[in-house]
This record gives sequence, C-alpha cells and structure tokens, in this order.
Amino acid sequence: MSLLQLQDVHVTYNGASNGGVVALSGISLDVAEGELLAVIGPSGCGKSTLLNLIAGFIDPDQGRVLFAGDPVQRPGPERAVVFQDGALFPWLTVAGNIDFVMRMQKRPKPERARVQRELIELVGLEGFEHAHPHELSGGMRQRVAIARALAMEPRVLLMDEPFGALDAQTRERLQDELLRIWRQTQKTIVFVTHNVEEAAYLGDRVVVMSQRPGTIVEAVTVDMGRPRSRTEPDICALKSRLFHLLAGTEPGEEDPTKRACACAKE
Repeated sequence: MSLLQLQDVHVTYNGASNGGVVALSGISLDVAEGELLAVIGPSGCGKSTLLNLIAGFIDPDQGRVLFAGDPVQRPGPERAVVFQDGALFPWLTVAGNIDFVMRMQKRPKPERARVQRELIELVGLEGFEHAHPHELSGGMRQRVAIARALAMEPRVLLMDEPFGALDAQTRERLQDELLRIWRQTQKTIVFVTHNVEEAAYLGDRVVVMSQRPGTIVEAVTVDMGRPRSRTEPDICALKSRLFHLLAGTEPGEEDPTKRACACAKE
C-alpha cells in the first residue's frame, strides 16, 4: 500500500513581474512504506517544491497530496524534514537539539533521555553529546539533524539535498550511514539530490524530473541488491540511463556520462 500519494499536483508561484511561475505540473506519484525514493532533476525543476508539498509547508493549486490515505493540510511529526544546512539551533548542544523536538511533543523526561542516548548511538556521535554545532564538522552536524528528525518518531524522512554541501569523502561516508540507519529504522525516505551517482547508489527507485515546469520524466526502478558498489557495471549502466533521461537523449547517442562515470568505458 502506498504511504504517500501525489495525485495530478500543480503548483504555481505568483510574482508581480512575471504573472506567475509554474513550478510543478501534473505530478502523480506513489511512495510505498519503507521505500527509499531518490528524486533528481535540473536546478529549479521543483524538487524542493515537491518535498515542501509532502511536508505540508505549501498547498497545491490543483490536485491532492495524501499521507496514509488522508489529505496533507499542514506539517506534522509523521513527516520530518532534514535540510541541506542541518538547520540546528546553534545555542543548543547535540543532546539539546535532539531533545528539543521531544520537549515540544511534551514527552516525559525519562523517555527523552532514553531516546537521546539511542539516537546518539545510532548516528555514531557518542562522546559529542555536549558539543555545540560550531564545534562539529559538516558531516557530524548532518548526523545530528538526522537524529533530531528521527526523535520525532516520523514514518517518513524528507531529505532535501542533505549531503550537498559536504566534501566527496564525507558525502560517501554519510550515504553509507544513511543506508545503515534506513535498514535499522525501516523508515520511508524521500531523498532529493542533484547528484546522479548518489541517487543510483541509494534509491530503490529514482524519479527523474524535467526542466521547469517540473514533470516526472520517468520513475526508474533500481533492480540491484544491497550492498552496492559505486563502481560496479550495473551502477554505471543506471547512471548512464539517468543522465540520458535528464538530457532528453536516447541510448546509443553520445553518452552523457563519459566524463561523469569513469567505469562507463568498461
């Protein structure tokens, strides 16, 4: 059964100078419970708008967004968001940032302390409980952001290019950490990224979006087991297909991944 459904969704941003910009047009998409869905597309195609719709931050002009069969009308703790910059509270410690959302939910102090310990262990930040965000690396801050989102006990994690500002080595390490957390928690994840390799490596499916107005070009099912290798031929073939979809070219035409995928020559 689909946990999330977008049914013929349209979104237009109104502007005084241009009379309105169509961000999304005719988006229909089902997301299964427990699925890790990656979303890619060119800059400005509406990837973040798609996430904001599911989060309940904005409403569609047309169509419906459903969570567990009910219309999404506002943000809710069952749909937690992890942003690219982490959006941590700089005056709170690691433990304090995780505790904050549970205090807002008015959960008992002993439960909050237990969940803090479990989540700090889950994201591998033991020993940094009392550190503030400015004392942490970028990758560590994103681990705190993931732990804080999980503290809400959501059914869905909505991740908006969460590793986009990290160096390549840290990014790959965090991808593997996310997969480990996903296996342990069995959460549904919608993961927006501009990185084709990241989408191919992480996703059960990869949704490819078009230039604005954003439409779904194709939702590609990833028929590969886990764990995956970033350099295995199947990953390279998938990356090639995704690049062709983004470029609007056909297989057999000049391969747009020649520079992007070193193993494409194999």
